[in-house]
Amino acid sequence: MNVGITVPLPAYYVDVALIAQKAESLGFESLWCAEHPIMPVHSSSPFPGSQDGVIPESYSHFVDPFIALARASGVTKTIKLGTGVSLIPERNPLILAKEISTLDLFSGGRFILGIGTGWLKEETDIMGGDFEHRWTQTREAILAMKKLWTTEEAEYHGRYYDFPPVKSFPKPTQKPYPPLIFGGMAKQVLKRIVAYGDGWLPNRINPQELRKKRLELNTLAVEAGRDPASLTISVHGQPAQRELVQSFLTSGADRVIIRTMPRKTIGAMAKQLESIAKELL
Repeated sequence: MNVGITVPLPAYYVDVALIAQKAESLGFESLWCAEHPIMPVHSSSPFPGSQDGVIPESYSHFVDPFIALARASGVTKTIKLGTGVSLIPERNPLILAKEISTLDLFSGGRFILGIGTGWLKEETDIMGGDFEHRWTQTREAILAMKKLWTTEEAEYHGRYYDFPPVKSFPKPTQKPYPPLIFGGMAKQVLKRIVAYGDGWLPNRINPQELRKKRLELNTLAVEAGRDPASLTISVHGQPAQRELVQSFLTSGADRVIIRTMPRKTIGAMAKQLESIAKELL
């Protein structure tokens, strides 16, 4: 059973390296770290994770996922390391491509890039992204990074990113590059995955909806000449309930990522992970 865990918020109470070590020892398949670089004090953007739209205070307490996962990679050997998700419109693809390839190299090819475009307009604006066209911008960033990862001399000329031939090393360990899995429930997300991605990372979904989406993704893949089995589904942020997890897996998910709760000591976090492992692994 492919079961991963999230890094809870606040994301710095317990060293992510210690969480990763414990998770790997218990047999968890993957560890996922999310991203919000800043949180605007004033915002009119509704939070999609609650009925009242109020942004939780914990959303001011993310760590940088690439630094955290790099730390985790140094003390583990097998557990996969993913962003769940990284906000691509808020990052420069030339720098991001370097960070990803370096992390993939030093982790021995264990990195998974969970991709998001964000829901918080004010944050995207502050960070220099184009919120209204964030998926178009993200597509350009992905295409640019693919060239940086796979060619000796890469260049890209687009609306958002434009650079002449450059060299960028090291290349990722995974070939041609780490898996690119797209988060969210946007109307066109499955079509985007088939066009230039490798998988889907939904969160607010139930097993019945997932079964329908798996069939839709398979159909789109065949129509595009892609192998449906090459496109993964990782259901994110779920409670540690065996029946629910099993239902997701039988409905077409390749992995289920369990939402952990914040703990202030490694001892308390270890007990939580042991309880989840006892229930699911």
